[in-house]
Amino acid sequence: MVLGYARCSTEEQNLDWQEDALKKAGCERIYAEKVSGTKADRPELMRLLDTLREGDLLVVCELTRLSRSTKDLFALVERISEAKADIRSLKETWLDTTTPQGRLMFTITAGISQFERDLTVQRTKDGLAAARARGHLGGRPKKEGKDVKQALALYDSGDYTVKQIQEMTGVSRTTLYAYIKERKSFNQEVSNGKE
Repeated sequence: MVLGYARCSTEEQNLDWQEDALKKAGCERIYAEKVSGTKADRPELMRLLDTLREGDLLVVCELTRLSRSTKDLFALVERISEAKADIRSLKETWLDTTTPQGRLMFTITAGISQFERDLTVQRTKDGLAAARARGHLGGRPKKEGKDVKQALALYDSGDYTVKQIQEMTGVSRTTLYAYIKERKSFNQEVSNGKE
């Protein structure tokens, strides 16, 4: 089955040109929605991906309609591939996994993208190592001890929610839970030492 996906970002924008192009490309069913491409929650796209079967073809007018990031695009194409389906872009003719050339081009592009991600990770690690060598530890500065003590006391009282404690003390949820976990581990070590 040939399935189409059309998307625009706002209610004011129009899907007509995409739907017309997808019908002309032979799409038997079109999933259309008005939602930002940067949002992970795209209900019609998810519905389409859930219905894909072996041998199906997903057609989009252009890749920006399917995804706004390279990482998201490759994840979507991988999911389509896992369903043993294919994808074709009407604008980016190099993306047509129904042909050997299209699969090759996508593999090369995916490889370059992965190489760029790996380089970014390596540069970040190198930068952090250089900063540590100069005495910079990085990360957020530790919260004042009195704020943490107050947050723990409020937590122990059981009278306040974590959100209320966060608002009253400025100690984030993550920090509070980290200190609770640290305190619990310390208490367990102390009680094990006494036995």
